[in-house]
Amino acid sequence: MKIREFKIDDLEQVSDLLNNYRIFYGKESDIESCNKFIKDRYDNNESKIFVADNGEELVGFVQIYPVFSTVSLQRAYILNDLYVSSNSRTGGVGRQLIEKTFEYARKNNARYVTLETGIDNTKAQSLYKKMDMKVDDSVLHFSRTFDINEI
Repeated sequence: MKIREFKIDDLEQVSDLLNNYRIFYGKESDIESCNKFIKDRYDNNESKIFVADNGEELVGFVQIYPVFSTVSLQRAYILNDLYVSSNSRTGGVGRQLIEKTFEYARKNNARYVTLETGIDNTKAQSLYKKMDMKVDDSVLHFSRTFDINEI
């Protein structure tokens, strides 16, 4: 398995993986919007995507977004998306994608990598714990969701 940076030639396959990721989280299939979303992030240099390439196809991806920690005066990253196709989930692909994320973060002098996951996504939580990630109970995260009509 080769973990490498996303190239624009990967757009179709990564869009399909993103679509399956969204379906996993209860969203309707929408390949066209997934394609546009990934292309926009790439074109605007708004995220970094790494892919898992088995030599025949892409079987997973991770997408991270840069943020900054004002308190530590350093860059940080939000690991917003991690997805491995169902037929490749037992081979350590998710672990390799996270390791690549950590490697990239260290090279870019990041203070931390953070993520959120569903309370019921216990398989993912188990992986994150194995990767030395900890539940941060020293802060509270607040959010507000906006209806599309409010925007």
